[in-house]
This record gives sequence, C-alpha cells and structure tokens, in this order.
Amino acid sequence: MKESTKNRIKKLDYFLFGWIVKLAYSNYHRPKFTYQLNYKMIFRYVIMQKLLRFNGRVPWPVHFTSVVVGEKKITKGFMCDPGDTPGCYIQGISGIQFGSNIEMGAGVKIISSNHEEGDYTKSKLVTPIIIGDNVWIGSNVVVLPEVKIGNNVIVGAGSVVTKNIPENSIAVGNPCKVIREKKAYIKDIYNIKLNRKYVAVR
Repeated sequence: MKESTKNRIKKLDYFLFGWIVKLAYSNYHRPKFTYQLNYKMIFRYVIMQKLLRFNGRVPWPVHFTSVVVGEKKITKGFMCDPGDTPGCYIQGISGIQFGSNIEMGAGVKIISSNHEEGDYTKSKLVTPIIIGDNVWIGSNVVVLPEVKIGNNVIVGAGSVVTKNIPENSIAVGNPCKVIREKKAYIKDIYNIKLNRKYVAVR
C-alpha cells in the first residue's frame, strides 16, 4: 500500500472515529494521525473499559488485563498511558508523576506505596514516584516506592528499580543499576501534532 493511501486512511479514520476516542478519554494525548487507528482503539480499549467497566474510572486507555489503582494521584504528560499494555499494575496511592513520551512493556508494575508493617490493611504514604520524559520501561520491570527516574532513560526488561536512576542512563538488573550512558533522545516530541491540545498539570 502506497504511503499516500495509508495517510488518507489514517485521516479518514481520525475524522470518522477520533471523536469517539476523544469522548471516551479526557486524558489521552497522542500523535493525531501517526499512532494507532481510532477504530482499533475502540475495539481494544473503549468497549472493555468504558462499556464493560474494566478500569472504567481511568481517563486514559488501559488494557483490560491491566489494573490501575489510585488514578486520582497519578499525573501524566502526553504520549504516555500507564497500563495500556497487557498485564500491568499501576498503583498510585502515594502518587506517581509521569512525564511525556513514556513507553512501558507488558507486565510492568509501578508501586507507589507499601503496606504499614504493623497493619497490612493500611497503606504507608510516602513521597511520589517521579518518572521523567522520554523513558522506556521494559517488560516485567518493577518500580518501587519513592523512586525517581530521570529524563532519557531506558530500564531493561525484568529489572527491579529500588533506587533513583539519573537522566541519560541505561539501567538493568535486580537491583537495577546503571550500566552505561544513553545518547540524547533525537525526536522533538514538543512539535508533534497531537489529537487534542495538551495543557501541562502543575
């Protein structure tokens, strides 16, 4: 299929089905024509989440096999939808601050709060997890409370992040450690035309 035909299909899809996705998700900010087709979004997310109510309160797309808890204490930038891949657990009881352009593999667990040692029915409130811009978190990574991950970071699959990771790093392992410096992220995400206007939360 020629590129011009593909582009026409993407634009037609946006005008026919984009309004349904925008109506379903008040906090969904992705490239206007170059991300998933909107009709696929309806079948993959909208039906399960908004009609059958799997993670129905969450204002961004979440896969029906994933769980998002404490969504009111989660903030996120654009091109970031925590839990949109299968088998994730995103727990925001103590707060999670996601930046923009964050990719997460299947099975990622981000846990902002543990149980109180003296009473397992209570959550221990601590400082929020902070994850910067242009971060790739590989499949089955576990991020534990109070961690800060800087901008332009890759966390390797299966890692357990117990301590802060500085910006411009590639880190792997259990416990997760920096193995080398990462080159600058080259794509200018701030000039991408999004499906809706993004206003940063402060």
